[in-house]
Amino acid sequence: ILGGFDPLLVVLALVLLIGDRCILLETMTAFTVAHSITLAAATLGLVRVSPQPVETVIALSIVFLAVEIVKGPRDSLTWRRPVVVASSFGLLHGFGFAAALREVGLPDGGLLAALLGFNLGIEAGQIVFAAVLYGSFAMLGRRMRQGAMAAGMQRIAGYGIGSLAGYWAIARFLG
Repeated sequence: ILGGFDPLLVVLALVLLIGDRCILLETMTAFTVAHSITLAAATLGLVRVSPQPVETVIALSIVFLAVEIVKGPRDSLTWRRPVVVASSFGLLHGFGFAAALREVGLPDGGLLAALLGFNLGIEAGQIVFAAVLYGSFAMLGRRMRQGAMAAGMQRIAGYGIGSLAGYWAIARFLG
């Protein structure tokens, strides 16, 4: 997971969107389960997709999350049911993971064990990264007033995530 910044930006966006640790864990797990489905389907040759459009749409999914962060809490599907949105995006990201896994190479034997290990590694990496972010944000929250300043920092982070993901979307589209 540390070699690919897309999933890390998704986790960062989810941490910024979801304050409750249990809902965050549930949402990240739903993201992993969803990408496991499409990763397995693509790796086993059941589905074939072109990497360039998939990578572009993956970047756009991160832009979407960034817009949600910038707009702030409101009555939208992302804020009400982040699990649904993360699962949908996880399906897309699975195709991206499949392309990355193909580049690394797959073992001749034990393909299912390799897929399981890969997915467990992604989930563990996401949880560790989220825990570090969550702890860092909690420490920062103690040092600054909650409310306007915290919301402002969240918006700035949303703009940063959106700008980076927007750049990736353009680069991948033209790429």
